[in-house]
Amino acid sequence: MLRPPLLIDPDEVEISAIRAQGAGGQNVNKVSSAVHLRYDIHASSLPADVKERLLALRDSRITQEGVFVLKAQQHRTQEMNRADALARLQGVIDTVATPPRVRRATKPTYGSKQRRLEGKSQRAQIKNLRGPVRD
Repeated sequence: MLRPPLLIDPDEVEISAIRAQGAGGQNVNKVSSAVHLRYDIHASSLPADVKERLLALRDSRITQEGVFVLKAQQHRTQEMNRADALARLQGVIDTVATPPRVRRATKPTYGSKQRRLEGKSQRAQIKNLRGPVRD
């Protein structure tokens, strides 16, 4: 079942500008270029199965309340960090958008059974020859 790509509604994303951490000289101390993104999974317009798989992820960025929290501070400008955060959120949603394939158990073929038994008998014969020598 193919579904169109899931797009994130910008109204559902809460983005706030914060000061970036780390090296960067005076620019870090003056400019709020980092972006803090919050996305409430329960209140989103995603389909129910996608929400379920997203909440089931073992991701430290998802809080107990079901809010996806992301911090982007790679770039020097706030606009680029905002685009980076949205792209990373879209990437996470894209990974759970398609349901996992159902594994169907299959039986081993007749030939594979024969090869397994042949290998076992060869191994048993080798071990049998390790015993004490008899006349």
